[in-house]
Parts: sequence; structure tokens; C-alpha cells
Amino acid sequence: MRHDEWAALFGGKETQAAPWACIAALLAKKTNQPVKFRLSRSDDMCMTGKRHPFSNHYQVGFDQQGKIQGIDIELSANCGISPDLSDAIVDRAMFHSDNAYYLEQAKIEGHRCKTNSVSHTAFRGFGGPQGMMTIELVMDDIAQHLGKDPLAIRKLNLYGKESRNTTHYGQKIEHNRLLELIETLEQTSNYQQRRKQIESFNQASEILKKGIALTPVKFGISFTVQHLNQAGALVHIYTDGSIHLNHGGTEMGQGLFTKVAQIVAAEFSVDIETIGMSATRTDKVPNTSPTAASSGTDLNGKAAQAAARILKQRLIDFACEKYSVKQEAIEFINNRVNIKTSESLSFTFADFVQQAYMARVSLSATGFYKTPKIYFDREKAKGRPFFYFATGAAVSEVIIDTLTGEYKLLAVDILQDVGRSLNPAIDIGQIEGGFVQGLGWLTTEELLWDQKGRLISNNAATYKIPAISDIPQRFNVALMDDADNNESTVYHSKAVGEPPLMLAISVWSALRQAIASLSDQSVQVQLDTPATPEKVLMAITKIRSAMDSTK
Repeated sequence: MRHDEWAALFGGKETQAAPWACIAALLAKKTNQPVKFRLSRSDDMCMTGKRHPFSNHYQVGFDQQGKIQGIDIELSANCGISPDLSDAIVDRAMFHSDNAYYLEQAKIEGHRCKTNSVSHTAFRGFGGPQGMMTIELVMDDIAQHLGKDPLAIRKLNLYGKESRNTTHYGQKIEHNRLLELIETLEQTSNYQQRRKQIESFNQASEILKKGIALTPVKFGISFTVQHLNQAGALVHIYTDGSIHLNHGGTEMGQGLFTKVAQIVAAEFSVDIETIGMSATRTDKVPNTSPTAASSGTDLNGKAAQAAARILKQRLIDFACEKYSVKQEAIEFINNRVNIKTSESLSFTFADFVQQAYMARVSLSATGFYKTPKIYFDREKAKGRPFFYFATGAAVSEVIIDTLTGEYKLLAVDILQDVGRSLNPAIDIGQIEGGFVQGLGWLTTEELLWDQKGRLISNNAATYKIPAISDIPQRFNVALMDDADNNESTVYHSKAVGEPPLMLAISVWSALRQAIASLSDQSVQVQLDTPATPEKVLMAITKIRSAMDSTK
């Protein structure tokens, strides 16, 4: 099973801006002039690293019900010519090779392979997607071997309670709601009814075949390198009641600045328009961690919250002293500060801040946060590398033309647990975008190199990203009702950056189901990713050849 992964079409990433920065710096030094260095699209694609292609293999033992008894998974990453971030990426792939399933007896082996191509690097998911793919293949293959619904096999092997709640690296799955989430989506998407309808359709249709799949995602949230799990923030309150906020996270369109501003506004109970954000820069908040690992809001939000709470406590202490009241008598609400005395005083937030300033109360504070509980012993391969897990599930339905290999994604239903959402609109947007990005990764975005290791799919004409026509007409995204994150994240929210990308595994699984219907699910399908129409047609040809050989 091979994965030729998403190339990250649009330019540099976490580590690979350094060469171009060095060239610009050298030219600036030589000419004593400012230098801007920008690559052409084809040069950028050729010289900038891609998501690591993986070649994965497995051996599995299971009982008659389909419950896994033992498994051996081998992951081999094409790292390119230099290490880059390959070590940590393969680590995360190994951590996520279980996805949502309990593997009591498991051997997971990861290899970092040096090749003659450009050095591969970090991209959304950071090895997690490549690790998850194999176990989802296993679930489908077991189901096909036993003649059962793949969803039944998935539910049977899910993490459970007590004796079935520990990962292969020793971390306990706490607050596990995977089964509840999957069964909810199974009902709301009418999965069972649609599956029966698809079986009937396939029996009646000779050329067109449909497939449907429901796959879960369990994604660990934290940097696997422990020291990166820290963040700082700087908050100033001005005498007009406006608030300046700076933190170590980078806004790249994912809504991070909005969420962190919301957090500070909520702490003071003021309108978000009161909060002024300035660009991330190290002269304000030093030693920033990358905005990565889906932890931008978790880390920077907590740091900003810490700074806001320091300032709020100073204001409360000032009010207690000036008005001779206890803390319980002071309330920040709707842009006002109410003080319950015999006179029931009430001030606008700006007026109250002015009073504090006149009393020489410091109105500036830094906040700091480090993720608790996490550790990992690499020698023993045991520990708790993740603070918590983000979970979700998706149902995808596809139709394929068995004469050409062309296919269409007909419908998608997603249910994601984001804890107590800080901003449902942003979270749903991230889920939709992440899924579509994963759709491209698994179906259209094919990387091709020549024998000398040169990328030949190096422009928008030869490298196909998803278009609006690839989006299904039915695309339902819902956040889990009554969701709660029992860990002490900011307002008990959960990360939403990377996990949705892997929901698109359901599309790949549905394509395999559609192809296998040619043999009444009796012949196993080999469908490497990205599952382009050409690869789908090749898989169909192999199925027909296998069927002909048994006649």
C-alpha cells in the first residue's frame, strides 16, 4: 500500500524558507539594498518539500467476529535527500497507526528512507494521515474477508473502557466518546438505509457502481517534541478602555486571531471590537513555537487568558481596596464593572480603567502557558505524548464509471467533536476546508518524479487540486451536541486545525467499496493513493482479471 501525498502546492512551509532567506540576506549584504526573493511557481514546487510519501505494509490476525488479536505494521517514509522534520513526522505516523482502534498486541515499525528527491517536510497532519491510512485499510479488508459491513468491524475494534482504553504507546484514552459519535452519525446520515440502497443499485447497474463508507478520526493534540508546547502573550489595557493583544501565534486565515481576541474579550466581558491585535513579532512575545500541531488556539489562547486574568485580578484588587468590598461584590459584565455596595456602583469599563490608572495600577501583563501532563520516553516507547484527542467521523458516498475509472463524490456527512466551540462558524469552516484538502490529498494530487528525482508535476496544469466541481452537492457538517472536553483547555474547547483532513479517508474507503462491488466484495482491492481515475481503472482491471482467472 503506497501513499503519494499532497504536495502543498502554494509555497514554503515551516522549515523550508531558510534557503531563500539566506540567499536574500547574502544579496542584501552584497548590494547594501533591501532584497525580495520570490520563486516562480514551477521552481517553488520543484525545490520546496512535499508531504512525505509512505509505503506501508501490514500483517493482522483477527477472530471470527473480526476483532483484531495482533497486528504488525511497517511504515516507510520517503524523506528525500535530507532529514528535515522526518524524524518527528514518522513518530507521529507511528503514534497514529491505531487511529481509533484498540491494538492489544501491536508491533509498529517506522523507517526514514533517504532518496534522491527534494527533502520532504511538514504539512497539515504531520505524519498522522499517513499513519491512519493503513489501519483503515485493515478494517475494510477484515470486513471483506468475513463478508461483513466495514462499519460493524470498525465499531467492534474501537477503543472502549478499562481493559480496552490504552494505546500501543501506553497512553490511556480518557473521556472516550468515539462510539457515541459514530453511532450518532450513523443515524443522522441514514448510513444503513443508504448502504442497502447502494447494494440494490449495484446489483441492477452494470457500468456505474456506488460505494459508501463511514470512517472515524482520533488525532492527538500536542507537539510530540515536548518543549514546543509553550506559549506567551502580551496584553495592555489603555485608559480609553481599549485592549492591545499580542501573542506567539501566526494568523494564516484559520481564524486564530479572532479566537484569541474572543478569549480576552470574554475574560473582561467586553465587545470584541475593543480588542486590537498586532502582528506576531518576537520583540513583543519572544521564543514563539510554530503555529502548528493544531495547537495554535490551545497554547496562545491559554497564554492570552493568563495575561488577561492577571490584569483582571489587579483591577479587582484595586476595586476591593478603593470601595472596601470583597471580590464577590465585583462583576465584569456587558462592557461595565458593577460593584455591589450600599450604593450599587456601576461604571463603564473605560471609566473603571481610568480610575485604576489614576491609582497607579499597572495595566500591562504577560501571560505564559505550558501544556500539562505530557511526556514520552523514547527508549521505552511509552508515555503520554498528547494532552487529549480530537475526534470526528465522516460518511462519504461515491459513484464510479467502471469503463473509464472516472468517479464523483455524491455526498458527505461529517460530525466533529470540538468540545465547547469557541466559534462554531470558524470551526465548521475549518472542517469543510480540511476535508476538501484531504480529498485532494487522497484522490487528485499526484506527484510524479523522473528517474533522476526531478518533479515533473510542477505546475497547476499537471498537479490537480480540488475545484468547486469536486465538492458534493450534499455536504453536511455538524458539531457534536453536548460536547465537552474534560481537560483544562481554554473554555474546554478542542483543536480543529488538522483532524478534519483525515475525515477524507472515508472517500478513499468508499471508492474501494465501489470497486469491490464488481466481485460482490469477494476480491480485495488494491488502490494506492492518490486514487486518480487512472488508478481506479487499474484497480477495476485487476478485479476483473482476478474474477476471470477463477472462472
